[in-house]
Amino acid sequence: MTTLVRGARLVDAGGAVDGGWLLLDGATIAATGTGPPPQADDTVELPGADLVPGFVDLHAHGGGGAAFDDGPDAVRAALAVHRAAGTTRSVVSLVAAPLEELEASLAGIADLAAQDPTVLGAHLEGPFLAPARCGAHDPRHLRAPAPDAVARLLAAARGTLRQVTVAPELPGALEAVRAFSAAGVVVAVGHTEADAALTAAAVDAGARLLTHALNAMPGLHHREPGPVGAALADARVTLELVLDGVHVHPVVAALLMAGAPGRVALVTDAMAAAGGPDGAHRIGALDVTVRGGRAVLAGTGTIAGSTLTQDAALRNALAAGIGLVPAVAALTSVPARALGLGDRLGRLAPGYAADVVALGPDRSVTAVWAAGARVR
Repeated sequence: MTTLVRGARLVDAGGAVDGGWLLLDGATIAATGTGPPPQADDTVELPGADLVPGFVDLHAHGGGGAAFDDGPDAVRAALAVHRAAGTTRSVVSLVAAPLEELEASLAGIADLAAQDPTVLGAHLEGPFLAPARCGAHDPRHLRAPAPDAVARLLAAARGTLRQVTVAPELPGALEAVRAFSAAGVVVAVGHTEADAALTAAAVDAGARLLTHALNAMPGLHHREPGPVGAALADARVTLELVLDGVHVHPVVAALLMAGAPGRVALVTDAMAAAGGPDGAHRIGALDVTVRGGRAVLAGTGTIAGSTLTQDAALRNALAAGIGLVPAVAALTSVPARALGLGDRLGRLAPGYAADVVALGPDRSVTAVWAAGARVR
């Protein structure tokens, strides 16, 4: 089954092309161009729209009232919310929990990834985090990354553990970074008290991401650059950024984008309340209160994830003065490349996945194809 999508402007990390068309053949983009298009089994006319690659979210915890920690059915329900908002490929993030629960969650995500190509695997944001920077992770479940724990989690995931966040100051952390990296897992520095030198040591050991830059870590200081400074200075590192107007001020977000061009990946860090109403929610075993779209641990001011979807992150980026092409890249090709998938995700080009999002003049999502199937 081939589908021709025509009449739109094509926008990806390579730039913008007016009057373009895409030919989707099953789960792959078969051809792109301008001028007379080829014949297809189905034609979709989208005059005046922008067509962009499907969004890739490295870091989310749920949506639509469902949390990724609650099993495959909850993962499916939450992903449906994000799919409608243009996220066509997701890494399923888990909060800190007892090791046995994490093993069960990883096994369920492995089963789901085997059935659904839009599920890229799992992200263990916990349990290898610094207690003083644990944020919305239950401190009772934090632990050092001992070799047996690393081995158990890798085994449970059956090759689908896509990334893991590690505080490099924990006992055995640098050895764990090497072990995870050797197993093909992308390691992120995060939820940490590490300084710039220790962060650089973690990168030399194999870390390649910074979990939600500037949050749950020391700030960027003019005499101590900290993890953010170390990440900005090292071209091997991609920086996650939660651009919801709560986690990071838009001015600072624009400075990060300018300081690390092509290396900032916009993520949602979305919890169950994303796409849903304000009120009482949970993240892991902890109670969360959401007011005005801001999620905090109940009775505190501690941010507990976000209620963001990637389409809103794009609009927030544009409002912060970030150009359309780099903003789209930060949602598509940059996260794809960070996962080692830049050769098949994140671009509108022949041979790439048929993940396509149509945006209206107000940058709202009007149509979505994920792995060639229209989901909106």
